[in-house]
Amino acid sequence: MTTIFYYVIAVLMTTFALHAADVPVSAPGRIELASPLDYSIVQRATRDGGNIIIAGTIIADDGGTADALEVSITGKSLSGYLADSWQPLPYRPGDSTFHTELPLAAGGWYRLRVRALRRGVPLAAASVEHVGLGEIFVIAGQSNSANYGEERQTPKTGLVAAFNGHSWQPANDPQPGAGGDRGSFMPPFGDAMAARYQVPIGIVALGIGATSVREWLPAGTRLARPPTIMQNVTSVGLNEWEATGAIFANFARRMKQLGPHGFRAVLWHQGESDAHQKDPGRTLPGELYRQYLKQLIHDSRQVIGWNAPWFVAQASYHTPDDASSPEIREAQRALWTAGVALPGPDTDSLTGDMRENHGKGVHLSAKGLARHGNLWAEKVGVWLDAELDK
Repeated sequence: MTTIFYYVIAVLMTTFALHAADVPVSAPGRIELASPLDYSIVQRATRDGGNIIIAGTIIADDGGTADALEVSITGKSLSGYLADSWQPLPYRPGDSTFHTELPLAAGGWYRLRVRALRRGVPLAAASVEHVGLGEIFVIAGQSNSANYGEERQTPKTGLVAAFNGHSWQPANDPQPGAGGDRGSFMPPFGDAMAARYQVPIGIVALGIGATSVREWLPAGTRLARPPTIMQNVTSVGLNEWEATGAIFANFARRMKQLGPHGFRAVLWHQGESDAHQKDPGRTLPGELYRQYLKQLIHDSRQVIGWNAPWFVAQASYHTPDDASSPEIREAQRALWTAGVALPGPDTDSLTGDMRENHGKGVHLSAKGLARHGNLWAEKVGVWLDAELDK
């Protein structure tokens, strides 16, 4: 779809008024919207826009049926404000349910109203106050990709929302779907991206504290070495282990919920639980780390049905005395070099007061969370600018 197409859509929504536009939206019945939900964000297809799904059920108090369906969308798009006017939605008269796609300019928050009409008079209605067409990111890995930061963070732009698998909400820490109950880098990351692109930013947080890459692999994957924590790994014989696949199944399910090309990229931040373990037999050699993470990327793409871009951070920090693992870092870098993943930030560089407990901890302080979020926005932003220009 072209820039001109979305410009025309915006102009039409600004100027076009149907015969029933002056009829109040109040109606005796109601519409139960399945999509969009409040604070929901849809991944844009181009810089200028994409399609949103409008679906729901019409419930008329008198038990009657509708003969027309209309929608009004107001709010700020990238090309300007949309005016309060109504346009028809594809609808088969008499049906109690509807499901349709509507082209929309990138932007938000939008206010969306839907009404069902009978002979030009509203029969049922519904509204959603926050709908966005912008950028969505899936964030996975271990504790520094989850809610283990020293202080909870809150988005300041008001344009960052989080998806918990069922509904959307403002992306205040702790992020739904990820482990921990403290702070994360996701609000500052979302704010930086919203400021850069002037569209709502969606977060799908799935990080689990203390997990090895081994625990993220599909069920039945044989492991040469066990991780330190065995919750997601099972022993299948003498010196033989397998991943249970529980984490992988949830990870894939959540990505599939968003649909083909339904998010921009996966941001992977993990490696600490594979580097320098107290039991050397549970430390993962760099080559095995590279092999396992490459498999995770490949297998997850196979399951969701499209080649989702992955960013891989350099992450192996434990303490000021164990600030990095050259083997794990080289394995992460090797995936960039091979074109399997894109370069994420080097968070081993976040030292001193960037870490909790006055620099003694593995997790990030409030200052470190803000810097972490901005490092991700810088890496993703350079790549996304080029993608949007294609």
